[in-house]
Amino acid sequence: MIKKWMLTLAVALLICVPVLADWDPGDPFKMHYPQLPKVDGGWDVMSSYYVFLADDWQCTQTGFVNDIHVWVSFKEDVVFDPNTVHLAIWSDDPVGDSGIPGEDPLNDFSKPLNQEWHGDQVFGQWTMRPYDVGPQGWFDARDPAATMVPPSLPDHVQVYQLNFLFDDLDAFWQEEGTIYWLEFTVQNPVEVNIGWKESADHFNDDAVWRILGEPWNELTDPVTGLSMDLAFVITPEPATLGLLGIGGLAMLRRRKR
Repeated sequence: MIKKWMLTLAVALLICVPVLADWDPGDPFKMHYPQLPKVDGGWDVMSSYYVFLADDWQCTQTGFVNDIHVWVSFKEDVVFDPNTVHLAIWSDDPVGDSGIPGEDPLNDFSKPLNQEWHGDQVFGQWTMRPYDVGPQGWFDARDPAATMVPPSLPDHVQVYQLNFLFDDLDAFWQEEGTIYWLEFTVQNPVEVNIGWKESADHFNDDAVWRILGEPWNELTDPVTGLSMDLAFVITPEPATLGLLGIGGLAMLRRRKR
């Protein structure tokens, strides 16, 4: 029989995982691979009420997108509490003519096509934790030359992880092998200085940005003009993590026989 302490631990896993919500390298994920933040010498791209950013991922596990993690920093390390954070998931408009209805057949960079889901959360529904420290730069994609502070003259050093949990009723259903886009912005009526972090991990095409109501633009390094990707990870839903814990206990039990 399973010992009482094993059942207690299994229940604790199921209860605590959704509450803690943090993600660390080595934890499970269900996308091509985690796009970790470029902490030492990376950029932060301003995301605000008027500026939307998005980056693409490929689903590796069919199911709900319940658990999303985004890495950010604050200009000059002045931390604030956003009123509302906007997340959305879009379908993919790939490079060239793929025959998808509504796509741009002359597309020379991939970008979001149709918004499939959105999940705005007000302060208190998501959590934020300090994640790492390192010299980082800053710019606003609308006018990079005028707004950038290069990483060599660090604007800030603190890195934070934002954690978003959704139950099945509010979550998006993704299909294995499909490419989607994650859109992120802060919906404060007054512009605030939060930046989505650059990732050192490149996947597919560049990240993109847009002004509300206008087309998408390719996001590139304001100094080198090279590709930029943004830091985030899509992870298994908390119930799955709990079941993984129970499975581990069962394996431990079998080994002891």
